[in-house]
This record gives sequence, C-alpha cells and structure tokens, in this order.
Amino acid sequence: MILEILGEGIIKMTELLKIENLYVKIDEKEILHGLNLQINSGEVHAVMGRNGSGKSTFSNTLMGHPAYKISSGQISFDKKAINDLKPNDRAKLGLFLGFQYPLSIPGVTVANFLRQANKALKGDSVSPRDFRKLLYEKMDDLEIEHAFATRYVNDGFSGGEKKRMEILQMAMLEPRLAILDEPDSGLDIDSLKLVAESINKYKQKNPLVAILLVTHYQRILDYIKPDKVHVFIDGNIVESGGPELALELEKKGYDWLTGKEAIKA
Repeated sequence: MILEILGEGIIKMTELLKIENLYVKIDEKEILHGLNLQINSGEVHAVMGRNGSGKSTFSNTLMGHPAYKISSGQISFDKKAINDLKPNDRAKLGLFLGFQYPLSIPGVTVANFLRQANKALKGDSVSPRDFRKLLYEKMDDLEIEHAFATRYVNDGFSGGEKKRMEILQMAMLEPRLAILDEPDSGLDIDSLKLVAESINKYKQKNPLVAILLVTHYQRILDYIKPDKVHVFIDGNIVESGGPELALELEKKGYDWLTGKEAIKA
C-alpha cells in the first residue's frame, strides 16, 4: 500500500513519486537541469511556467517518451526506480499521461479504444457487455453522454471534448498518478469549467490518486485546488508554494523569478 487509511476516513499520505537531480535532453540539447520534486499519494500538484520552460519535457519524461533522454538523476515511483522502464510498463505501475494535443483515430470508436487499453493495462477478460456497463457508469460519473462511446476517437471532437476524452481514459484506467499536460489549453471558459468539473468528480471518487497538473495560467486553479504549486523557469523548479503562489503569478507574471536558483532536494 502507498498510504494508510486511518480512523474516521483520515488518509495518511506517503511518498508516491520522487525525482532527484534529474537532467534530461532531447536531440542533444539539455532541457531539464537537476530537477527535484516529491509527490505524495492523494496530492494535487500544479506545475506552471512559460512556453519553453520544460513543463512538457518533464511530463513526457515521466511517462518514458523515447525522445527524451535522462542523462543523470533518478525517477522513483512507489520507491522503485523507473528510469529504464518503457511507457507501457510505467502505465502498468499506475502512471497516466493526458496529452496536451490528443491525436484523432478515425475508424476506432471510443468504446473499442478504451476496451483494448483497459485489457492491455489490466489483462482483464471482461465481456463486452460487462465492459460497456462499466464504461457507462464512468461516463455517468463524469456526465458524458453515452453516445460519445460510439464516436471515433477525437475525430471531429471540439477542444473540450478531446480533453474530456482524456479524463474518461483516466477514469477507465484508474492510475495512481495522473499527469495532465495543459488540460485547459485552447478551451473557452465554459469548456474549461466542464473539464475541471470532470477532473474534480474523478478525484472525489478516487481520493488516493495523485494529480500532476501542468498549466500556463491560474484560471483552471480557480476550479481545481492544488496542494502545491511549482514554477518552472529554464528547465527547473525555482519556486514552490501553496495555491496563493498561482495568484501571485497571475498578478506579477514570471519575470520576478527569472535568474532565481533552482530548489534543491
């Protein structure tokens, strides 16, 4: 177990993800420079920063994207080193990445896609009938219409529908750590609220899951309350704090943090 459930529903948080002195490069260019971070079970962490600050590199590295090479440092998940694990093996341990730009898959329905993903991850031999019942239950939880299941994956989807598709995948695969890379990207305010509500509903039903939410802007944090906020500048975390840090960034921008030294382990 990664945590203990104490009396009266009190949850004792324990270490889930630990990153120590992580250096990462892509195409021989170093992007992350000695990153340190710990996320405990049940926590919500927000990562903020400008374009090009290393946020997406960080997300892809955690999930094991082969283009991102770890030159030194350690990623531990549930106190096990995962530097050399492939993405599918990380997924089986309980990591999930919601993409900033989800791909369309014409000809493959949402239901079939999720059934195959669920089978590959969990090895379940659930009957099509039982799986569809489970899928509809998850869709009801997230207030997604059942007709969504018969559409082709992301084909002709609006920006909000694509992001809610990512949350539905998360709900079906039930990760222990969900990495959501800019779930607010390109959304109008109404779509943003729907996506945020979907994330909150999933978290309420799964209080043990940890969420790492990557974003540029504070606005999504009006709806999803983080336990901690981290600021990326030039491939490292230079400031960490509570939700008030996101409000400070909204007022002051990022310039006041430029040149600040990275937070050490």
